[in-house]
Amino acid sequence: MTSENTLDDEDTFKILIATDIHLGYLEKDAVRGNDTFNTLDEILKCAKQNQVDFILLGGDLFHENKPSRRCLHSCISLLRKYCMGDTPILFDVLSDQAVNFSNSKFPWVNYQDENLNISIPVFSVHGNHDDPTGADGLCALDLLSSAGLVNHFGRSQSVERIEISPVLLQKGSTKLALYGIGSIPDERLYRMFVNNQVTMLRPKEDQDRWFNLFTIHQNRSKHGATNYIPEQFLDDFLDLVVWGHEHECLINPSRNEQQLFYVTQPGSSVATSLSPGEAVKKHIGLLRVKGRKMNLQKIPLHTVRQFFIQDLVLSEHPDLFTPDMPKVNQRVEAFCQEKVEAMIEEAERERLGNPLTPEKPLIRLRVDYSGGFEAFNATRFSQKFVEQVANPKDVVHFIRQKEYRAKVKGEEDVDFGQLLSRSSTEGLRVEDLVKEYFQTAEKTVQLSLLTEQGMGKAVQEYVDKEEKDAIEELIRYQLEKTQRHLQQRGVLTEEEIDQEIRRFRESKKNTAEEAEEVQEALNRAKAHRIERGDAPEDLDLSDEPDVSMDSDEDSALPPPTRGRGRGGRGRGQTTARRGRGAAAAELKPAGRARSQKASVVNPRQGRNIMDAFQAPPQRPSRGAVAAKSYTDEVTIDDDDSDDDVSFVKPASRLAPASRPTQRTSSSSSSSRRGSQSQSQSYKGVTFDDDDDEEEFDPFKGSSRSGRR
Repeated sequence: MTSENTLDDEDTFKILIATDIHLGYLEKDAVRGNDTFNTLDEILKCAKQNQVDFILLGGDLFHENKPSRRCLHSCISLLRKYCMGDTPILFDVLSDQAVNFSNSKFPWVNYQDENLNISIPVFSVHGNHDDPTGADGLCALDLLSSAGLVNHFGRSQSVERIEISPVLLQKGSTKLALYGIGSIPDERLYRMFVNNQVTMLRPKEDQDRWFNLFTIHQNRSKHGATNYIPEQFLDDFLDLVVWGHEHECLINPSRNEQQLFYVTQPGSSVATSLSPGEAVKKHIGLLRVKGRKMNLQKIPLHTVRQFFIQDLVLSEHPDLFTPDMPKVNQRVEAFCQEKVEAMIEEAERERLGNPLTPEKPLIRLRVDYSGGFEAFNATRFSQKFVEQVANPKDVVHFIRQKEYRAKVKGEEDVDFGQLLSRSSTEGLRVEDLVKEYFQTAEKTVQLSLLTEQGMGKAVQEYVDKEEKDAIEELIRYQLEKTQRHLQQRGVLTEEEIDQEIRRFRESKKNTAEEAEEVQEALNRAKAHRIERGDAPEDLDLSDEPDVSMDSDEDSALPPPTRGRGRGGRGRGQTTARRGRGAAAAELKPAGRARSQKASVVNPRQGRNIMDAFQAPPQRPSRGAVAAKSYTDEVTIDDDDSDDDVSFVKPASRLAPASRPTQRTSSSSSSSRRGSQSQSQSYKGVTFDDDDDEEEFDPFKGSSRSGRR
């Protein structure tokens, strides 16, 4: 028996972690069409071979919002192949599943469904590529959830306030609180964090015994003032954050010294852009959790297509060529060809001995031709390597060292080609492109009625989701609202009208009112599309039944009267009514654990979100955090169960306001397995930094003092 098998006991969670699979990316490409499907096959096979308890996906399982039939068929086939079977499930769900999976018609974890044989449950949040859309607010993950193949969690139903209720899991004496939040526009989520509108609920009892795992799919690196989510916004009681959306593989856990949690960024499993971040070797993670200690072993992916990128600055080689040299273009082209051939040879050497790796690599040579050089024909150059590389159309890419500085004299002077080239090479989104254009333009070509954020969102809906009426409806809606405002103000002269329009426009910038107006205009566009009977090309999600949002006890399906021998196969401990009736808990919005993080801004006052940072943030010491008082505790008594699960509301910066409470229920296992007492007030963290299969102690970590 190996060391791993010895340590993988009945108290140890084994979780396979992956993000950004982008299934269906370039599926029509003759060379790269099967890359994503082969990699998903490898990921699921790895999960089965390692006998994991469940798979955790961090968003963007699909590359398209409306995946093709081939893409859906391949995904369903692979999930059935590897995730269905008679292998027993050895952990229990203790939380109220009607809350965790409230968006599903079947609000319970799939392995507790009497009609399904699930051997490896899959938990996933949605990303920005496969997010809910359409009149019914459905996404591709909802199809997999209805089919019983994926447990879709972390979906928020409100744009005003987010309450994240964890999926509470227990295996032996180890308790795991799984938090998740699906992709939300970064600016909106940033504003909600600043306004203290994001709440993470916690179990009231034995808080120090829960391992808190959080999955998020947002920008981690800063792309603008509010176009990302700082790690400091997250609660400090978390133990590990699995960060999706970022494609660079930084899977080794990094510690946030301010919040004292760890962050792992698995990255994508396929290169969707030819940028340096995608060239890092792709991995997935095997997470082991026992008590409050964890270990993360990184596992290399062998079916990922190789990608090599290199930068070449022509001005740094004066001994080979200069701009005034005769036939300099031929010399430069020959030198670039040598560089590309060297990368192809390196890829061939690395591929030897690994038959799973695709034969043709991705090659990108970025040539800086500033300093008087001229660019040669990139298309003709790339055609030389048609039989050797997987991207023969864009092997070489020309850039200038001098950054694009906007000195726009009018709309006719805007270099849209330059902006578009930056969009493709730097990963800018459509709304970023719109915002950049208006930021660099002069006042003569600025928007006077619409805001840059609203226009960018409308263009994004038009491009990404084919909402053809999005821009028209936004303009019509804003025009009507501005006309009503001018009538109420009673302005008459042309000068007063211009001033009042500018004042009215500026008052809505970066506020909740602006986001609501944009959403209302998009809803109108969707309604018009439905009235016309327009349908997507591949898949009509609007024909699906409405998603049930009712989580009351009366809406639950009655317990089945017949079974299929679940206990005979040893599928874990049985729970009453799919984990919904054993213990009741009253949830209330919990205050932010980051006390005194930032000043509270009321969105109804129309203030800019940056006003929240006028006062310097004053973070309490760790001792002060440990001394936090918790009020509004809700306790319940249940004679039928020993494992009562209730939640606590930490003391908030805001004055408590009277509001209706949300009645929920949670389940518990029918019996305890072993002792539940845990003396650890710390968490040990180790990770395997080697790609080979060595024996290691996953729970050998340096202890640190208690965090609370």
